[in-house]
Amino acid sequence: MLELIVNSRRHSVDVEPEMPLLWVLRDHLGFSGAKYGCGVGICGSCTVLVDGEAVRSCTMPVSAAIGRKVVTIEGLAENGLHRVQQAWIDHQVPQCGYCQTGMIIAAVALLAKVPRPSDEEIDRTMTNLCRCGTYARVRKAIHALAEAPPAAAGKVPEESR
Repeated sequence: MLELIVNSRRHSVDVEPEMPLLWVLRDHLGFSGAKYGCGVGICGSCTVLVDGEAVRSCTMPVSAAIGRKVVTIEGLAENGLHRVQQAWIDHQVPQCGYCQTGMIIAAVALLAKVPRPSDEEIDRTMTNLCRCGTYARVRKAIHALAEAPPAAAGKVPEESR
């Protein structure tokens, strides 16, 4: 049995240590927000926070998450929506929406490190692929959050640190 901390709760799973974290989250724990896209860590649909860092869960073995705090899209906010989720709605970022959970997680991690990112920092950090091409809207939403009071903008949940 492997012990994981996901969204502030302890979980025991009986899986092979090399199984990708994505499949443990989706198939064994029921957190379906992280999506399977490419399986090789390029598209970013599977992005989750691990100790506050955005990681591609399709290439991370579950054994690498033991003793670390994992946050999925389902665990970003205790009640209602996280600020980044609300900004995505306010700026009509998603079209098909498939990549958006990974994009939101990546934006949360970015804003926690760089509260007022430039376009260059956004482009360099937000490497998630969006087939609908909503990159300009992503930048707009992130800039709107950066203009919000710094104490609240892009804050990573305490339990994910």
